[in-house]
Amino acid sequence: VIEETTHTHTHTQSLALGQQYSSLGSQPILCGSIPGLVPKQLRFCRNYIEIMPSVAEGVKLGIQECQHQFRGRRWNCTTIKDNLAIFGPVLDKATRESAFVHAIASAGVAFAVTRSCAEGTSTMCGCDSHHKGPPGEGWKWGGCSEDAEFGVLVSREFADARENRPDARSAMNRHNNEAGRMTILENMHLRCKCHGLSGSCEVKTCWWAQPDFRLLGDYLKDKYDSASEMVVEKHRESRGWVETLRAKYAFFKHPTERDLVYYEGSPNFCEPNPETGSFGTRDRACNVSSHGIEGCDLLCCGRGHNTRTEKRKEKCHCIFHWCCYVSCQECVRVYDVHTCK
Repeated sequence: VIEETTHTHTHTQSLALGQQYSSLGSQPILCGSIPGLVPKQLRFCRNYIEIMPSVAEGVKLGIQECQHQFRGRRWNCTTIKDNLAIFGPVLDKATRESAFVHAIASAGVAFAVTRSCAEGTSTMCGCDSHHKGPPGEGWKWGGCSEDAEFGVLVSREFADARENRPDARSAMNRHNNEAGRMTILENMHLRCKCHGLSGSCEVKTCWWAQPDFRLLGDYLKDKYDSASEMVVEKHRESRGWVETLRAKYAFFKHPTERDLVYYEGSPNFCEPNPETGSFGTRDRACNVSSHGIEGCDLLCCGRGHNTRTEKRKEKCHCIFHWCCYVSCQECVRVYDVHTCK
């Protein structure tokens, strides 16, 4: 059972650090000037001011990965400029889209903080020395092992600071935030470098490294497709009413802490609807030869598509010259571009 407690937040602003903070790394941060932070996040910002740029970088990374993963879907993770609720009303509902956004953003924060610590950008964190263990056959410990547990801790403190009410939505967000972070811890792996004459690998040094963020995005996208639908249950406790989530279908496997959960259906995202935050799919590029969701039939929701030709300049007839440069000619190619009506 996924459960929650205590007070204050608005769901649309769950990711208080949106694109407008992507420049945080390049200027001094005044925590009080970041709109949308709840008091606990404000305290976090002041205590961890050094790592706030990487927290912002992590949210940005999560949004970019979301847009990559959903580039061929009716909902393509659109963000709105100059709006505190950067995804518009889409995150108001407890849908699988909300589940994915929370998971990927929380993973992004943990990932970016971990990476920045390993690069030595902060005095409050560094390399991981407590997961070493004895070296293996033919290699020894070296380099800087990434301390993903510190990154996860920071993400937990910052992203979950808003999710402290005894309601179902807080329980859902906390669960999905944690599912996003778990993907990093479970995909840590040894990365090694060879040493010796002309890379002969007489000695190998190895360190713990995070996976590529794309791998985490692919994994969480699979979790989005197989997300578990839940129902809300109310319980009376000494502190008042508490809402918890239970799997809707008992004959399905109960969701684990790695699975994404939701309890409201998604809009179809075919037509623009300011209430649901749907932008519709008109003028979206579609793949005329695909029968999948990115194909013109499904992406255009049966409305048909327009086709136009587009000329693009490309490098062609490239030749490698010894040694060492490549010379190319410029060719103009004509492409068919298909867009939804």
